[in-house]
Amino acid sequence: MTLEQKIGQFFFPAVFINDTEENIQEMELLIQNHNIGGLTFFHSRASAATNYETKKKVILNDDSCQRLRELITRYQKCAPTPLLMSIDAEWGLAMRVEKTPQYPYAITLGALPISQSHLVYEVGKQIGLDLKSVGIQYNLAPLADINNNPNNPVIGYRSFGEEKEKVSDFAIEYVKGMNDAGVLGCLKHFPGHGNTNVDSHLGLPILEENLEQLLQNELVPFIKGIDAKVDSIMIGHLAVPALNDGKNTSATLSKPIIETLLRKQLGYDGLIISDALNMKSVSDLYSKKGQLEWEAFNAGNDVLCFAINVAEGIQEILKNASEERIDESFNRLWKAKQKAGILNPDSSLNPILNGDFDFETTSKLNYKIAENCITTLRDNQNTNTVFEAQRANKLAKISLYKNTDNLFFKNVSTVLPSSEFSYEMGNDLAIAELGNDIAEFDTILISLFVPKAKPLNKFDIEEKVLEFLEKIFTTKKCILYVFGNPYALQVIPNLKAALGIVQVYQDFPEFQKVAANQLLSNAPCQGTLPVMITDL
Repeated sequence: MTLEQKIGQFFFPAVFINDTEENIQEMELLIQNHNIGGLTFFHSRASAATNYETKKKVILNDDSCQRLRELITRYQKCAPTPLLMSIDAEWGLAMRVEKTPQYPYAITLGALPISQSHLVYEVGKQIGLDLKSVGIQYNLAPLADINNNPNNPVIGYRSFGEEKEKVSDFAIEYVKGMNDAGVLGCLKHFPGHGNTNVDSHLGLPILEENLEQLLQNELVPFIKGIDAKVDSIMIGHLAVPALNDGKNTSATLSKPIIETLLRKQLGYDGLIISDALNMKSVSDLYSKKGQLEWEAFNAGNDVLCFAINVAEGIQEILKNASEERIDESFNRLWKAKQKAGILNPDSSLNPILNGDFDFETTSKLNYKIAENCITTLRDNQNTNTVFEAQRANKLAKISLYKNTDNLFFKNVSTVLPSSEFSYEMGNDLAIAELGNDIAEFDTILISLFVPKAKPLNKFDIEEKVLEFLEKIFTTKKCILYVFGNPYALQVIPNLKAALGIVQVYQDFPEFQKVAANQLLSNAPCQGTLPVMITDL
């Protein structure tokens, strides 16, 4: 290849599964004309980071997966050099694609005992097999961020938690599983996005820690990943002035952070990929097209993810970079492509166009995870309390944000039939009536299906629902099962007055069934909270 063709390999522009034919043809030309190295798939132009800016409604498409397979086939066909296909699939293809297997969030896996780390490996392996079947060889996951800031708007449930050893071990297990399925992994977001309170899609988070503090905590999972020879590391859009001569420059654009710290001090010689270059923390820094791409490459990134100005960026790198520096990055990327098996002339780059996913294996795995991660936060004889109340006709069940037809209630009611009530979002009259409905009951089994995984607007739990809970915790014997992000516990008032609390993490059918079995059988819960929750 010419130097210009080698530089083209560093660019991984975004492609959108539900794009127009015109957009697809434009991307085909870009691939053909510039020898692009890979692509990063998103659902649609209204999803992913772009949705933060446009607020466009994401239109769901049940045919997205088949369309993804067809697009991968089409893009590989027009590529001068085999493309390394990538995607964010932290909890499976379902993160981006409808009707595909979904696995638990990292924070749920973080509740598993260390002795069950093989389940994290299995999640990585199954995700890898799912990706491989659609023609994707590179997963931009998992997070190696230690989430030690409960107000973090963008990491939170995507992290394995706040214990550095567990985050390290589980991230490595996840990558090993993917590797054994033939898919590359990526630890992100170096040097650690956990202790931030700004969403880097929108602004630039600033870490105030010095190197010594980072080495004690945030950097530990990355150091262990380097020892385990992880395929790649993604640099986060966050500033660490202590590592960058006091400047608030994004790590993605910082030679001291990438070249000095990651390459020289920590000894990493694997592939380094930037976080998406369309994110607001960096995208508006330079008015000249191609300048951002050059600055990111010059700082030490090998791969430029979600590069917008591909043609101009290639020319800027060609004009400014040394041949030696170009070859260093090219060789790292080439080595990754070799490991992914896409350079073998006998290997098939195309997905299985009409392949089926192994949903049964996914379900069994999710069930095992549920059995081992559900966490008792308070148990004042929860099981005995509900059985005694049911015998005295004093038990009622309330489902918040799901109707009473949920699997948790269905499974509990086979043994404990009782009056059931529900509240779904936006129904002012229903929440007002709920107090009257339960007046005659003294014991209330509550299933709270947390509406959102992100903390914005108190996880979308409405104020009137929080006020309702605050009141009944003091007037009734309440046993609360929380299906969702454990950080949601922090927004629920008067939790100390609840008789019992069980954290279930996900609302998957498997988790609802296991939660019901746990209550009915009075089984001990195996999980531990992966993050610190105050006021329990």
